[in-house]
Amino acid sequence: MANYLIIGGSTGIGNALVNQLKEKHTVIATFNQTEIEIQNVRFIQFNVLEEEFPKEEIPEVLDGLIYCPGSINLKPFHRFSEEEFIQDFKLQVTSAIKIIQNCLTSLKKSQNASIVLFSTVAVQQGFSFHSQVASSKGALEGLTRSLAAELSPLIRVNAIAPSLTDTPLAEKLLSSDAKRIANAERNPLKVIGNPNDIAATAKFLLSSEAKWITGQILHVDGGMSSLKI
Repeated sequence: MANYLIIGGSTGIGNALVNQLKEKHTVIATFNQTEIEIQNVRFIQFNVLEEEFPKEEIPEVLDGLIYCPGSINLKPFHRFSEEEFIQDFKLQVTSAIKIIQNCLTSLKKSQNASIVLFSTVAVQQGFSFHSQVASSKGALEGLTRSLAAELSPLIRVNAIAPSLTDTPLAEKLLSSDAKRIANAERNPLKVIGNPNDIAATAKFLLSSEAKWITGQILHVDGGMSSLKI
């Protein structure tokens, strides 16, 4: 039984991962606004932009840290402000760094420590109106590779880069049947991402089956990052 800390475990991919891990492992997860209860899971209210994660809530030995918070703020490049960019960067990069720093001591005590972060297909593929999110997620991919080198061989660090996935974060992009059909058609597999599929990849990266994988950006995106059809 491993100890996992999931930052942002109340909705979307984080919630799917909580449900995939809870039966066989000890799971601590955070929520921000929407309180949630799941059997065998300890939830902690935590705002990554405003609070320092309480060190007393970090297990002495931590086998996996998963950082899920993100944003999809799409607008023309000339319209996003410095404040909006900084806010995105804090949410998706700076806050992740702080959490990782706080958890390092406990992660180093594990025999199979793994950190999983989340990027986006928009870093590798250029999409209009994605400059804000792609900038911060691109930084996160650089962080993933650098940390994997620095923390090796004690801690593995990887990131998952999905394409559009059916989560509350993407609800504005999937708010009608027409939008769902159009977005599915853009994907080589003609489907919108499912949170359980992304969570299954994260679960694999946490496991001993992925013990020889580090410093990788896994594109779980229906082929969107590499196929043109």
